[in-house]
Amino acid sequence: MKNKILYISIVSFFLLLMSCEDFLTHDNTTNANQETFFDSDKAIEAATAPLYNYVWYNFNEKFYYGMGDGRANNITARWSPYIYPYTNFTETALSEGLEEAWGSLYSVIAQSNYTINNIKEYSAAQVTEGAKIQGYAEARFMRGLAYWYIGSLWGKGIIYENTVEMVNNSVVPAHRLTDVMEFAIRDMEYAAANLSRSASNVGRVTNFSAYALLSRLYLSMAGLTTEGEYNGSNIATDFNRGTRNPYYLDLAKQAALKVVNEGPYALLDNYGDLFSVAKANNNSESVFQLQWLQGSTDAIGWGGNNPMHTFFSWSTMVGETNWGNATYASYDLVRTYDKRDRIRRHYTIATVGEYYPDLNVKNGGYTYNETESGYAEKCNIKKYVIGKIDDNGQSYQQSSGVNTYMMRLAEVYLNLAEATMANNASTTDATALSYFNMIRERASMPPLTEIGYSDLQYERRIELALEGQYWYDLVRRAYYKQQEVVNYLNNQERNAGYEWDESEDSQYAKASDGVGVATATEANLVLPISDVDRGRNPLLNDSPVAYEFGEKETTVSQLFN
Repeated sequence: MKNKILYISIVSFFLLLMSCEDFLTHDNTTNANQETFFDSDKAIEAATAPLYNYVWYNFNEKFYYGMGDGRANNITARWSPYIYPYTNFTETALSEGLEEAWGSLYSVIAQSNYTINNIKEYSAAQVTEGAKIQGYAEARFMRGLAYWYIGSLWGKGIIYENTVEMVNNSVVPAHRLTDVMEFAIRDMEYAAANLSRSASNVGRVTNFSAYALLSRLYLSMAGLTTEGEYNGSNIATDFNRGTRNPYYLDLAKQAALKVVNEGPYALLDNYGDLFSVAKANNNSESVFQLQWLQGSTDAIGWGGNNPMHTFFSWSTMVGETNWGNATYASYDLVRTYDKRDRIRRHYTIATVGEYYPDLNVKNGGYTYNETESGYAEKCNIKKYVIGKIDDNGQSYQQSSGVNTYMMRLAEVYLNLAEATMANNASTTDATALSYFNMIRERASMPPLTEIGYSDLQYERRIELALEGQYWYDLVRRAYYKQQEVVNYLNNQERNAGYEWDESEDSQYAKASDGVGVATATEANLVLPISDVDRGRNPLLNDSPVAYEFGEKETTVSQLFN
């Protein structure tokens, strides 16, 4: 049961969790409990529980959407230091958020490593081998995902497997992007081969969760390598070559088909249900969500719940705490919506005249720009805005228990289409079309008979808007069509002002150009490492080095035969 996971999350947090602020400068606080805590299969399950919430808190609080959507220009936030410079391509190594972002992902890695190594060292004799392998696999799933984010964002990263050793010697060089991706893939392949097919408790990852993530990771690796399986040397150097490695495209397709053909998932009938309080958590479409605790921060403490709605809520009528009045959909996103795509727009961004019965319930619902005036010059973010506590019993000051999507079935369908298209300009493959059109038909969009890149790009941006993914889609494309992506970024309307105009197809018209937007270059496709982190570890200033891998634990034949 979900409540069971969440309860043991709290217990294990105090027993096992190290500081999320700077894992390299804090000692392990769990030594007093290690030798006695891992005394049963249930204790192993408890040890992995914080990996579903607490260690992801700092990432989820700002960087999930700040980078995934702010950098990609789905969000405009002119006064947010965590979004504005990244949208404008004016960030430097001194910019706010960089240290927190790097540290948040390494907190996931640090706790994953602690979990793996402590299970190995301190498990009592009565702990079954199956429970230990399940614990390893869950931790490696989380670690692999964190490394994928690090590689995608910074183009390099520090690979390590022992947190205690890293704390004692933190001045180490970064490793190459391809090696970071390979490490992430090996972790996720281990998870796919060893996780159970069904979750022991609601919200736990399964082997299908890992296969779904592999469909994403393989697509990244396809752009970073030349022919065949990565061997340390077949690293792509021409980022405008226009094609990807067929070996990893095929693996991405196989991984997606594994989920589609054998997994327990199904699209929800209604797009809006994905983000409703009643149906958002662990629904049939959810492949992996961060599992947040329900209740106030006073009762739970910081780190166990989801503050995201606080950063998007724009009014006292729609949230208990409202910091999102100046965080709203970019004009570029608004103008991208096909005028027929009303359902997804309605549930993603709030536009003039849209009525939301789930907000301001006691007063008969909320109509944007009519219940309150003055919102004709922006479109606030609706996705993840769930209302006040008397609307749903869930919204507290700066917290809710609504889970964060990290992967859902719709993305798997889109990954399948992308992998099937491979290096062709388009595809008419029946299987890819079938699943691709399921997504469109749910949104009352007409089915397609052929999928090209522009179709795929539209669906990825609109279907997953404000779910922290679009920037990574662009980065992945830039591994083999770099100049195209740079040109696309420079042709976006970044931080442009706009206003309601019914004569426009999008119902909004541009009112002013964006201010302070720099010209994007290939250098902007990766983030700088913060001055603070480079000061702690001067070797981060040097060129990354190769990572020495051992033999693969999991083979492709084990995964797909």
